[in-house]
Amino acid sequence: MTSQEIRQKFLDYFKSKGHLIVPSAPIVLKDDPTLMFSNSGMTQFKDFFLGYKTPTAPRIADTQKCLRVSGKHNDLDDVGRDTYHHTMFEMLGNWSFGDYFKKDAIAFAWELLTEVYGIPKENLYVTIFEGDVSENLERDQDAYDFWKSHISEDRIINGNKKDNFWEMGESGPCGPCSEIHVDLRTPEEKAKVSGLELVNNDHPQVVEVWNLVFMEFNRKADKSLEKLPAQHVDTGMGFERLCMALQGKSSNYDTDVFTPLIAKVEEHSGKKYTGILEDEKDIAIRVVVDHIRAVSFAIADGQLPSNGGAGYVIRRILRRGISYSYRFLGMKEPFLYQLVAVLQEQMGTFFPELEKQGKLVSEVIKSEEESFLRTIENGLIRVEKLIQQTIADGQKVLPTQEVFELYDTYGFPDDLTRIIAEEKGLTIDEKGFEQALNEQKQRSKADSAQKVYDWVTLEEKPENFVGYDKLESETYITRYRKVENKDGEFYQVVLSESPFYPEGGGQVGDKGILENATESFEVLETKKENGLIISLIDGLPKDAGAVFYAKVNVSERKNSQANHSVTHLLHEALREVLGTHVEQKGSFVGPDYLRFDFSHFSKMTEEELALVEDKVNAKIKENIALQEFRNIPIQEALERGAMALFGEKYGDSVRMIQFGTSMELCGGTHVKSTSEIGHFKIVSESSAAAGIRRIEAISGDKAEEYFKNLEKQIAELSQLLKSKDVVRSIEKLMEENTALKSEIDIMKKEKAKGEIGEWKGAYEQKGDKLLLVKRTSLDAGSVKDIVFQLKKEIPTSITVILSDADGKPMITVGVSDDLAGIYQAGALIKDLAKEIHGGGGGNPGFATAGGKNLDGLENAYQKALKL
Repeated sequence: MTSQEIRQKFLDYFKSKGHLIVPSAPIVLKDDPTLMFSNSGMTQFKDFFLGYKTPTAPRIADTQKCLRVSGKHNDLDDVGRDTYHHTMFEMLGNWSFGDYFKKDAIAFAWELLTEVYGIPKENLYVTIFEGDVSENLERDQDAYDFWKSHISEDRIINGNKKDNFWEMGESGPCGPCSEIHVDLRTPEEKAKVSGLELVNNDHPQVVEVWNLVFMEFNRKADKSLEKLPAQHVDTGMGFERLCMALQGKSSNYDTDVFTPLIAKVEEHSGKKYTGILEDEKDIAIRVVVDHIRAVSFAIADGQLPSNGGAGYVIRRILRRGISYSYRFLGMKEPFLYQLVAVLQEQMGTFFPELEKQGKLVSEVIKSEEESFLRTIENGLIRVEKLIQQTIADGQKVLPTQEVFELYDTYGFPDDLTRIIAEEKGLTIDEKGFEQALNEQKQRSKADSAQKVYDWVTLEEKPENFVGYDKLESETYITRYRKVENKDGEFYQVVLSESPFYPEGGGQVGDKGILENATESFEVLETKKENGLIISLIDGLPKDAGAVFYAKVNVSERKNSQANHSVTHLLHEALREVLGTHVEQKGSFVGPDYLRFDFSHFSKMTEEELALVEDKVNAKIKENIALQEFRNIPIQEALERGAMALFGEKYGDSVRMIQFGTSMELCGGTHVKSTSEIGHFKIVSESSAAAGIRRIEAISGDKAEEYFKNLEKQIAELSQLLKSKDVVRSIEKLMEENTALKSEIDIMKKEKAKGEIGEWKGAYEQKGDKLLLVKRTSLDAGSVKDIVFQLKKEIPTSITVILSDADGKPMITVGVSDDLAGIYQAGALIKDLAKEIHGGGGGNPGFATAGGKNLDGLENAYQKALKL
């Protein structure tokens, strides 16, 4: 059975049991402050478990892309070292939202595994929750009793809270679970040791394949448990492990989920995969084929590699893959990007985003590979210098701070530093490095640390967002909670009627005021969490149950919505000018400016930028009225021509924003007509990543302010130049400047000629060699010309020139060709440059170095005399 057939059989089975089959949610989470990535199949259904939203159907099934590389669920370090952990994996799952519970969930799982897939019953074991006294939780007797009707009691194993009480994080939905384990060992191995002894003991052939979670509780911030409004079922089956079991393999990497990727790596690297667990080459291949899947899906869902947040995690995964391929597969050139085509062929049918975004994904990965390989090459030079200095200092351990700086500042893999050092008979200070790493993590953690208390509920009532129609409203607080961070103590409030737009879709959240007759609080930000609109205020009202007036900061909202509306017009204009391949890849919409990232593979020309600007401003002048469809079926919106963004999760009904021919699915706030935008001005166009361009622009008040500043600058220039024709006056100044530069260059050359004559007679005989050490204030170009001339005209010579031109120390060394085999200019310059706190380099015959310590030139002069 192929992996594609295995996946399809799962979906078909649950469809036959009355489940709605839904597509996978994006792997990257954009509107959940508690998670960066979907780390389990239930993530997209969290609001249903908590009762914040009503599910589209009581029974649902899907295959969900998951990523576990941070926080509590982190499998990154295990990947490659064993045969069954992955960063990105598929989670086959079925859910019941207040419909069936333990009995049916257990029956479905057993029937699918044993009758549909045909796994021998004697190969299966199950676990149940044994209870926990500290939590006042009893043994899951119901699960035990239901399992008894399917499997012998000696195969039902008690499991502790760690293994059999599932929690998605520090807080949130949770409950007892029942795991199904499969024993894939040979009959001979089974005869020696019972599978009972190997369940949950990290045996590579006795693995958990399915987890049935019975959601009954919500874990609160104070660690207490409260009953959920209804009982739910959340199951997750590891697709890769299931394929291993059904294809009769002993490793996930031997299944057809990975073998096509492995074959491509073998083809490019010339290395043969043998499947040996400890073999570094095989570990590297496993790392590469695992990581390329995680990175490809993340990029396809809209998360580009970057230096912060989720983007940093993706960059780290990719760089780990590149590092392993460089070190153990000998791959010095980009090649991971070529695996994307193989992945598309394997998974494109079930995950169309790979087909649609394939070119972009491969371009981004290739660019990241090129960049990181340059980092490695530059790092190798730094490591070599560090090793040479350590040896010269008579030490055996590389300095901890420099090793950590290589890792932290330059991104050079610490294990590669370790390997190179060991080849030279040196080591690194492991404890010191770990301490530096932990200190950095603690600093980072302290910067983002936040303590969030439990909600205090004042009234159980649905909250209502009125911000599309109102900028202020009478309201009251339905719930609040305290928040503590490095800036102090604040309170998050949920309002019965909120005009504050919550951050989302690239648009910043509203700020404003929450006040009544006796109190006033500043609304610092507004966000959305688990379906709730949450505003952060700078204190707790004395009477939290009083009636308040919520007032949005009108000026900021007006500017933000103008910028948001203009991004829609910009998107349409870019597609008209550059082509329909242009798709939005990210945006920021604030009151001061907008940023728009889009797919395009070359720098825009000035003509293209001007044309885009003109098209947008023409739409603004047309005064096109907003057409808003607040609750339109998604299929109808798409048929009308609305743009849907990859990586976004849409419901069955959506909000569509239309300005004439511009139609997009969008939840943001917008102007009533395009004329309210005022004017649109592109400030910059640049590269955001490979295949991604970025436009930053302004509109409305900021555009007006921009042109006023330009007018002011031109007026000031006109006054300085004493001319109304500013352009012609500047051209004239530039012509004069060029002429003066030519005169200066002539004077410099004349001065240099005079110096050459003097310097030729200043060489000192040192045995059978000649040495010139000279101080000067000549510029770098003149010194270089003189040194090259001297090393040609004065045989068997070394020339050292120390310059203080423009108050900056510089040393230049020239070695005549007949001494190049004995003396190296690069080695001499390295030694002398220490005195000026600098560095440099060159070739055996010529080298230069700049520095920071001007006073050090005298020491360098004395040291050079001793050469």
